[in-house]
Amino acid sequence: MSPVLSMDPRTGEQVEVAAVDTAPAEVAQVVARVAATAATLDGLGRVGRTALLRAVAAELEADAAGLVAIADRETALGEARLTGELGRACYQLRYLADAVAEGGYLEALAEPAADTPLGPRPDLRRMLVPLGPVAVFGASNFPFAFSVAGGDTAAALAAGCPVVVKAHPGHPATSLRSIDAVHRALSGFPGLEHAVDLVFGLEAGRAVVVHPEIRAVGFTGSSAGGRALHDLTAARPDPIPFFGELAGVNPFVVTPGAAAARGPEIGRGVIDSVTLGTGQFCTKPGLLFVPEGDAGDALLAAAEQAVREREPGLLLTSTTHATYRSTIEALTALPGVRTTAHGPAGPEVGYAGVAHLVTIGLADLRPEFVEECFGPAAVAVRYGDPRELVATLGTLRGGLTATVHSEPAEAELVAELTAVFSRIAGRLVYDGYPTGVAVTDAMTHGGPWPSTTNSQHTSVGVHALRRFLRPVTWQNAPQHALPTELRD
Repeated sequence: MSPVLSMDPRTGEQVEVAAVDTAPAEVAQVVARVAATAATLDGLGRVGRTALLRAVAAELEADAAGLVAIADRETALGEARLTGELGRACYQLRYLADAVAEGGYLEALAEPAADTPLGPRPDLRRMLVPLGPVAVFGASNFPFAFSVAGGDTAAALAAGCPVVVKAHPGHPATSLRSIDAVHRALSGFPGLEHAVDLVFGLEAGRAVVVHPEIRAVGFTGSSAGGRALHDLTAARPDPIPFFGELAGVNPFVVTPGAAAARGPEIGRGVIDSVTLGTGQFCTKPGLLFVPEGDAGDALLAAAEQAVREREPGLLLTSTTHATYRSTIEALTALPGVRTTAHGPAGPEVGYAGVAHLVTIGLADLRPEFVEECFGPAAVAVRYGDPRELVATLGTLRGGLTATVHSEPAEAELVAELTAVFSRIAGRLVYDGYPTGVAVTDAMTHGGPWPSTTNSQHTSVGVHALRRFLRPVTWQNAPQHALPTELRD
């Protein structure tokens, strides 16, 4: 079994062997333990699951100092960012606990027997029920909010589904400390001590996905990794749903009017968004469409100056660091690249990521420029005719977000952009910046391929539960056979 190394991004050096890859036989045991809790978790009911979710949040908060310290050592994201992210994870748990207590997520319906124009109709009652055990893959860039006790795990538990988490190799020690907190919370609920458990390693992740007890998979990561796991779920004798949050370039359009009115302000603001978290947010704007002319020049000059002043940040893993550097080298060597702005050189040690802004013309836009670059980089695309811009935007693949900065007099152009963006993005942002995802019912954190594998769902907010539920109808059922929510 291979060791799972805990690394320090600030130095690039190994700190400890946090764990070892989970062996196939042990994977089977973990899944069996988790699956054995499914009936008990469902039977806990909404009141019990509400208490469970709140207990997990309380245990995470009780160990906040230790969790943040070890996560900072493994990710270099900083105490302030990680404290806020842990708070977000706890908020998600409590937010979903409130949703479970309220019960509307069940979509419960009761239609009594009646005569209809089509003849007699039986008594029909319908609601959503848990799918069963769920596999969740932790994300590198959110060691709390999208990891062991993050949004996918919280949604699955709220839906009544136990969880097997495949730990991300970028923060194994954080994952272990997080699962300890979760297990302390679960120990207060008899029979549910292993309603959430953890495995390590690439092969262990694959083994969990194909295990017959697993009924759905939630994944946040690369397009290549997500597609491989998606294909595994589809190739099973009993295919199961795969909910992958993957990649996208998240187009960001500045209209001629907006560039003239506030170009330098937008230029500085968009670079703040591009470089936030060293560019390691799935909502980072990657393609910046800027009009030609003096106003666009001023916007781009402000953006380039902001890039030059941006100190290097730290990337999360050695793989992310190497991929980012090779991607930048490839982009800057492509034909049509007219200008490149970059930040000051980074340190010789650790996983430093230097900010980059590459500039091309609309006619030079090619496939290499419309692939996600995970890191503090973006491509500025200069356009002349807004009609050509709209036509080009219609050829882009899906993204989580699409942003428009405009002025009131440009309503017709904004309507055209909105029509295009509503087909290729899950969230449309106006006169703002897409980094930052609110935890609320109205949030859509999803989008067409390749941003996600299923654009009908969101991974944030109460509607995230819908991924791990399925509808069942009871026909002419006696009262004692009905779930509590469907009884008279």
